[in-house]
Amino acid sequence: MRRAPQLYADAFAHHHIDLAAPGADSMLAAQLRDTGLVTLDGLTSRNAVIAFANRIMNLVPHRDSDSDGLTTIRDTRRHINRAGFAGFGNGDLDPHTERSGTPAPPRLMLLVCGQAAVTGGEPLLTDGRAVHAGLFIGGWEAGLTLSQPRTAFFGAGDGHATQVFTVHRDQRVSVRVRFDGLSHWSPIVQPYVPQLRTAAIRHQIPLPLAPGQGYLLDNERWLHGRRAFAGDRLCWRALGHPRFPMPQGFEPAPETVLPPMLSEAG
Repeated sequence: MRRAPQLYADAFAHHHIDLAAPGADSMLAAQLRDTGLVTLDGLTSRNAVIAFANRIMNLVPHRDSDSDGLTTIRDTRRHINRAGFAGFGNGDLDPHTERSGTPAPPRLMLLVCGQAAVTGGEPLLTDGRAVHAGLFIGGWEAGLTLSQPRTAFFGAGDGHATQVFTVHRDQRVSVRVRFDGLSHWSPIVQPYVPQLRTAAIRHQIPLPLAPGQGYLLDNERWLHGRRAFAGDRLCWRALGHPRFPMPQGFEPAPETVLPPMLSEAG
């Protein structure tokens, strides 16, 4: 696997915001709008995580969430080889968009480490803006095809027909993807899926977390995965929509702006 760019040699420090600093919430919102990623610490209990999550987002309950809105992420030993449940095992987790098989995935994802694994378990984050730009280098065919409407179906029978890159009317771009057994591809995009997966893995940034540390990401821009691990790793996850304004998607690299005919794919 290619090394992460030197800029992210310490990704946690590079994206960190001190939640106790004056104006922290405003800085957090601005950074999410700019880079789509914030790292944070000091969240040393489940109560601290839920209090922070409620401060910045309207929580979205779902299949795996507990009564307080958080999801407990650990190896349950009950979900081996079940598509859509890989996060509850201890194996590698492919880069993906959270809740990709729903019509409107939650905009924000917060993940906080409660207990680190004995070995492995580091989150792996991929900037979808870098993936999008990389697919246009040397030609537009892959990026254009992966932007065609309804060329992917994510989820089970109640999943959602969509596309990897949605180009909005203002030319901003949202990314949505998964590579497990709940991803289904149109024949016109199938030839580009290996290239897409390679790009998503090539741009991964490892983000080791100690207890109390976590990250908050824009789920329309960043993909997340995980390395396999051993030991009783425990994390808490919150999904929701921001309590502050955020434009759709991300601003693409200038050389990747798509023609108007591909704008606002549903």
